[in-house]
Amino acid sequence: MRPNLGYYVQTINDLVKETEAIGEKMHPKYEEIRQAIDEKKTSELTQERLSEIAETFKEGTDKYRLMLKKISQLRPPANVMGIHKKFERAYMSYVAGCDEMILSIADGVDTEAFDAAEEKQDQATDDISFAIQRMTALLLKK
Repeated sequence: MRPNLGYYVQTINDLVKETEAIGEKMHPKYEEIRQAIDEKKTSELTQERLSEIAETFKEGTDKYRLMLKKISQLRPPANVMGIHKKFERAYMSYVAGCDEMILSIADGVDTEAFDAAEEKQDQATDDISFAIQRMTALLLKK
């Protein structure tokens, strides 16, 4: 059975939009930690506050994990199979970066771990964007 191109494109589009929406919800809490690190005021973040932020990050990351499962189960058209796999690996890396960020604030703010998780997420985001652009270009060639 051939993959349904319309379904595939719509699902990828929905996943990207949902990922952005989740990220936007978490962003203010990320900014709170980033600002505390930049201003060298991480000691002002109470463990209670860090736990609240970690819980928000965990909820968002759990949603990302569900979307990763959808990505893994999608049947891409043959001409985008390779780039779909790259997209899937990049999304996996993004989720791993989110997990690492949660761990970086588990016991106070581990600045090095937080920065490394941020870097991993940034790289994964770039890879995801690249994969989406390639998929779009390949699928629109038809």
